[in-house]
Amino acid sequence: MIMSYQILPFRFEKIGESVFLSNEVGEYLYLTKNQFEEFINHKLHPNANTFNNLKSKQIIADNNINDVIEMLATKFRTKKNFLAEFTSLHMVVVSLRCNSNCVYCQVSKREKLASNYDMTRETAKNVVEKIFESPSQNIKIEFQGGEPLLNFGVIKYIIEKAEWKNLFKKKNLEFVICTNLTLINEKMLKWLKGHKVYISTSIDGPKELHNRNRPLHDTKNSYDIVAKKIELTREFLGRDSVSALMTTTSFTINHFKNIIDQYVELGFDNIFLRSLNPYGFAKRDKHKLAYPMEKFIESYKQGLDYIIEINKKGKFLAEGFATILLTRILTPFSTGFVDLQSPAGIAIAGAIYDYDGDVYVSDEGRMLASTGDKYFKMGNVNTNSYQEIFNSKFLHKLMEKSVAESLPECATCAYLSYCGADPVRNYNEQGDIIGNRTKSEICLKNKSIIKHLLFLLRKNDKDIDRIFWSWITHTVFEV
Repeated sequence: MIMSYQILPFRFEKIGESVFLSNEVGEYLYLTKNQFEEFINHKLHPNANTFNNLKSKQIIADNNINDVIEMLATKFRTKKNFLAEFTSLHMVVVSLRCNSNCVYCQVSKREKLASNYDMTRETAKNVVEKIFESPSQNIKIEFQGGEPLLNFGVIKYIIEKAEWKNLFKKKNLEFVICTNLTLINEKMLKWLKGHKVYISTSIDGPKELHNRNRPLHDTKNSYDIVAKKIELTREFLGRDSVSALMTTTSFTINHFKNIIDQYVELGFDNIFLRSLNPYGFAKRDKHKLAYPMEKFIESYKQGLDYIIEINKKGKFLAEGFATILLTRILTPFSTGFVDLQSPAGIAIAGAIYDYDGDVYVSDEGRMLASTGDKYFKMGNVNTNSYQEIFNSKFLHKLMEKSVAESLPECATCAYLSYCGADPVRNYNEQGDIIGNRTKSEICLKNKSIIKHLLFLLRKNDKDIDRIFWSWITHTVFEV
C-alpha cells in the first residue's frame, strides 16, 4: 500500500547491512536495507518508528511540509552563516625570513639576514586599511612567516594601527602570532600582554622527533628551547595563551602515541593531528617526507582512540580536527575552518597578505606563489582597491566552481554537509580547481575520518558521547 508522505532531499551510502542517510543540513540516521526500501517506495506506515525517525530528521514530511521547509531553511542559513561574515581571518606575512630549517617548510622561507623579504611599514599600513574594509564584525589578524618575530617592529605597528582604527570601527578584534617561539623574550612578552595577543606554535612530538622535523639554523636541538619558551610565554600571557600544531612526516607517522603523550606532558589540552601539506619544501622533498594517505588515516584513528582513553582517565585533551567535524555533525553551526566550507572558505572566510603586499585567497595559494605559480593571487594592497581585490571576476569564478553541492562526486556524497571544497589543493595536486574526487587524497582523508567519527557515535557509548560533547563545548569531561 502506498502511504501519503513526501520525501525531501537526502543523500545516502550503503554501509554493510545498513544505509546511512543525511540531508542538506547534516541531520542523519541509519536504516536497515528493508527499511530503506520501504521508505523510498512510500510504504512506511505513519505510526512506524522509522517514519517518525525520518520525520524528526526532516527527510520526510506529511501534511505540514511548509513548516518543515521553513525549519530546514533556518538550519541551512545557520550552516551557511559564515557567508554573511565574509572575511574574518586575515593572515599577514610580516617576513619570509626564518631561523628554522623545518624539513617540510611549506612557504619556501628565506635566510635570516635577507631583510628585503620583510614587510615594510607602508605596505603594513595598506594591509590594515584593507582589513578594516571587510564587512565582518569579527576580525582576527594572524601573523605568519617565515618567522614573524624577526620583524617584530612591524607586528607592533600593525597591532597598534589596528587597535586605533578599531576605536571607531568597534569590531571584535583578535591577534595571533604563529611562531616557532625560539626568538621570543621578556621584553616582547611584556608588550604583547598589554595587547591581548595569542601565540600559536609548533610541537612535532618528543625531543628526538621534534628536532628531526624542526631543527634551527644554528642547532638541531630546538625542542629544549621551544619547551622553555612555552613556559615563559605562559608566565606572561596566561596558561591558555599558547596553542600548538604538529605536522606529520614519514619520520613521525608511527609515533602518534608518543606525540600525544608529549602534548599532555607540556600541559596542552588540545592537539591537532595534521597530515603533511604538499607545498613548498614538503612537495619538493615528497620522496623523503610523504607517506600513503591510508597510513595517515590508520594512524589518526589509533591516535584518536588513544586520546579518548586519556579523557576517560580524567585528563581533558581534545583532538582539533575531530572537534571541528563533530561540531558540523552534531550541531547546526558552521565552523571557521577554511578547508571545510562550501563554497570554499578561501578569500571569503580567510585571506593572506604576503610580505610585498600581494593578496592570496589562502595560505596554500601563497605557498604555491612562493614556488612561482601566482594563479591564486587576487591583487596587491599597494596598487589595488578593496573592491578590486575581494570582488573581482576571478574570485567570483573561483567561488562558482567551489560550491561542493554542485561538484562531481561531492554533490551526491552522503557526507557533504560535514565537508567542503578545496580548489587550491585540487589545483596543486591535479592541475584543476574542480579536481577528481576519486583521485583526491584530501577527499579520502576527510571522508574516512568523518565515517570513523560516525562509527564511534553509532556505538552509543555514553562516555565517548560525553567526551565528544566536552570537546565541542570546551568543558572538562568528568569521569
